[in-house]
Amino acid sequence: MKTIAILLIPLLIASSGCESGEIQQATNATPPAKGASSPVQSETCVIHLDTHRNVFDKNLPTIGVILFDDVLMTEVTAPIDVFSKPRENGTKLFNVVTVAETLQPVATESGLRMLPDYTFADCPKLTVLVVPSAYDMTETVRNGEIVRFIKKQNVNSEFTMSNCAGSQLIGESGVADGHKIVTYIGGGKELKEKYPALEVQDDQAISFVEDGKFLSSNGNLASYISALELLEKMSDKKHREFVESYLYIERLTDWDKSKREPE
Repeated sequence: MKTIAILLIPLLIASSGCESGEIQQATNATPPAKGASSPVQSETCVIHLDTHRNVFDKNLPTIGVILFDDVLMTEVTAPIDVFSKPRENGTKLFNVVTVAETLQPVATESGLRMLPDYTFADCPKLTVLVVPSAYDMTETVRNGEIVRFIKKQNVNSEFTMSNCAGSQLIGESGVADGHKIVTYIGGGKELKEKYPALEVQDDQAISFVEDGKFLSSNGNLASYISALELLEKMSDKKHREFVESYLYIERLTDWDKSKREPE
């Protein structure tokens, strides 16, 4: 029995992977020569995708956020933050997932790494497709896989939402031609020149636009506006108010109230 127990210990450690928070390092690397600098050891981590996919409810609407290199963190987290909140009684309303070209971790512009739930190939049907942006969209817009995925999901989605320069991917895909759209502040002129079929709105005066199934915003923290507007449309005003209260949204407008009020 002692022999069996000894053999089982390394197997249990190896199978724990990320669930135990441990990173497995290569142990058979050749030691560096005396005086030589130590090479950086490669690290591997066992990822169990089923952990999240098991909570996917096929009966609920699904919100899908696209991930790509250097994506703006807030434009990913804002819709996730809003749509992942249950009702006040604890009832779950939506599946909220992230989707990327591969299942490799994606680094945002801030350096935060995110692990996609699905790839473009195995992504379930989305009720809402969220298209965020990056500071430099050049390579992203040239990525045919992303553009094709937007076209494919837009066929069945009830809503397609872009934030900031995600509007360029919408323009490249052509799915919103003839519809109103807004982009980041100062980006409207370029967007109109590149995609004249879009009805580009004045980004200096407008933060959020809704036209049919298409919604868009200036991005960054304005991504909360588009998410909350759509949340109310897909649920009700009472739930929106609950989520706003949950997130302390009122503090964004009243944070300096104590400084303005006389003692």
